[in-house]
Amino acid sequence: MSSTARRFAALTVAGALLVAGCANRDQPSDQQPGDSFDATSAAFPVTVDQPGGEPVTIEKRPARIVSLSASNTETLYAVGAGEQVVAVDDQSDHPADAPETDLSGLTPNVEAISNHNPDLVVISDDADNLVESLKAINVPVLAVPAAKTLDDVYAGMTAIGKATGHADEAADLVERTKDGLDKVIADTPKPATALTYYHELDTTLYSATSKTFIGQVYGLFGLTNIADPADVDAGGYPQLSNEAILQADPDLIFLADVQCCGQNAGTVAARPGWGTLTAVRNGNVVELDDDLASRWGPRVVDLAKSVAAAVTKAGEQN
Repeated sequence: MSSTARRFAALTVAGALLVAGCANRDQPSDQQPGDSFDATSAAFPVTVDQPGGEPVTIEKRPARIVSLSASNTETLYAVGAGEQVVAVDDQSDHPADAPETDLSGLTPNVEAISNHNPDLVVISDDADNLVESLKAINVPVLAVPAAKTLDDVYAGMTAIGKATGHADEAADLVERTKDGLDKVIADTPKPATALTYYHELDTTLYSATSKTFIGQVYGLFGLTNIADPADVDAGGYPQLSNEAILQADPDLIFLADVQCCGQNAGTVAARPGWGTLTAVRNGNVVELDDDLASRWGPRVVDLAKSVAAAVTKAGEQN
């Protein structure tokens, strides 16, 4: 991918850190579990199936969770584990009361992470063998990678719920999310003729195909993705040419580079040749929330609502 894959990278661990980290782990937590934790604490240890990875065993209900993934932070709060979260990375801006720090999921620093005395670290990417580095200082890690499908979203919710002592709440979240998507789809009128769309990740014209998580969301509405023919390496994120987009003439254009790159309906219309596109002429350039369009957490229903509104409008024009 291009700069739009802007999420992961590197770290180094020294031997002295192992000693310091273990010392930190032995210190008593300043967030003691309350009485309401007792029933779920009794259910530990638990073995959790990590999406796409080996199962991980968590010995006790975590009381000090560090999240290094914005999507997983949202899920932690959505399953009711927010009070257990003591630190989140610098990209985790939702919910607003999440304890945001300068920790990086892109270039994680083991010493900085261990300073928060975590008893569970939730990540999306094992940058530079982070899992083994944290395991060396006795910190368990739950890896919930970027979702490729909606089923991956549900599996991630389930894993996070089980790992944090909120299995029932996670099951409820999964059902509410499925029901929410079903309702959005059912309430969206089906266009008389099939609609085509282009999803823009950045201004260099990288896009996402139907094989990706975001593509699956669009697929719920029966939309045809103009990026699919360009996915020659089956990676899911091809770079399209200006000519290919003009030739495809999509009915809808979805911009996921509004906040990051300052794109909007006006800037799109000003691009050479783009003013002739059907989506531009009919006012169907949709400015998405960048976060909703890139995170695979519980707000996927909100993303679907944005797509539904655009599909409804475009369908009425047909």
